[in-house]
Amino acid sequence: MYVRDAKNREEVWLLDHIEEMGLDATAFRSRDYVIAIDERSGTKAGFGRIRIHKPDDGERCELTSIGVLTGWREQGVGAHVLERLIEQARDQGFERVYSLTDEPGYLAQFGFQSVAAEELPEKLRERLDAKREASAPDATPVVVDVDEFEMPDRLRERFKHADEEETESDPDENAEDFGIDPESATYKYDTGR
Repeated sequence: MYVRDAKNREEVWLLDHIEEMGLDATAFRSRDYVIAIDERSGTKAGFGRIRIHKPDDGERCELTSIGVLTGWREQGVGAHVLERLIEQARDQGFERVYSLTDEPGYLAQFGFQSVAAEELPEKLRERLDAKREASAPDATPVVVDVDEFEMPDRLRERFKHADEEETESDPDENAEDFGIDPESATYKYDTGR
């Protein structure tokens, strides 16, 4: 398992999963994303994004749209997506990284701390309000100094041995699912048999 930068050809995959998970797709650019990949099967397991805000009072870095596909949860995939995003923020010169999340407890294990909405830079306060209205009414602002981010050993070990778990697949659809009576239906290419 490894995490790499997203490629342009993965935009549709990303957008489909962002929509499916109800995540924030504001100002979507695939180059801002990273994707967790299972090196054995090539299967994509999770993703996340850095969003840079450039107001007049200085740039701010936000982690957003972090998601892990159902069969890959609880295996450290999200943790490693976060770690890669923090590394990117550090490489771009950011000392602090924000996230507006409805899962502050999850981020706390990495060193993120809650911050009052009124203490956020103006651009992030606006984002918080918009996010609460659009997709996450319980969103809470959190922040971490990039040098304080810490990966728990248990998540590093889980990630080394991550394997997609079987999930229930959708049952096959049939004519009755669409209100069609197969006994009396005629078909466009009816052969008369």
